[in-house]
Amino acid sequence: MMKVISVVFSAFLALVLAGAAPVSAAPATEQVSRAELLQRAETWLTANNGTQVPYSMELYWHDGYRQDCSGFVSMAAKLEKENPLGGPNTEALVTEEYTIPLAIADLRPGDLLIDSVDEPGADFRHVVIFERWTKDDRSEYMAYEQRGGHGTDHRPLTYGLEPDSKYRAYRLKNVVG
Repeated sequence: MMKVISVVFSAFLALVLAGAAPVSAAPATEQVSRAELLQRAETWLTANNGTQVPYSMELYWHDGYRQDCSGFVSMAAKLEKENPLGGPNTEALVTEEYTIPLAIADLRPGDLLIDSVDEPGADFRHVVIFERWTKDDRSEYMAYEQRGGHGTDHRPLTYGLEPDSKYRAYRLKNVVG
């Protein structure tokens, strides 16, 4: 009996000393490559019987994500959609739970430009997915977005490049590559 206890204790000690990860109740966010994130974003351009997914802050697409800009980003990045329902909103996306801030000059495919400020009389919060620079002087870029009055789009933008812009660059923590 003492030998069995000794073997069990030795095995337990070996796991602890080897740095075994503790069991967590919270599910880990699934990782996604930059290329896969952009491919997933592109799917909403034709997901609605060949047309873009329509914009809505109240409706959810067939995959369970909200049909607004942050729901779109959550879908493309494989972020959880159960809590908050339909994916994290723009305010949550700028927290350390999901992203890290970065300089505009350091943008890579799949990074985000987010305006998380909501001021009276001003524009509304918004997030877009950076794809690539379209001009050598970095004065314009291609992005995927889910925008009101249109739905899913893939177009050249300048959000965040204008003086005094409220848009900031962020990198999703679950993006690899």
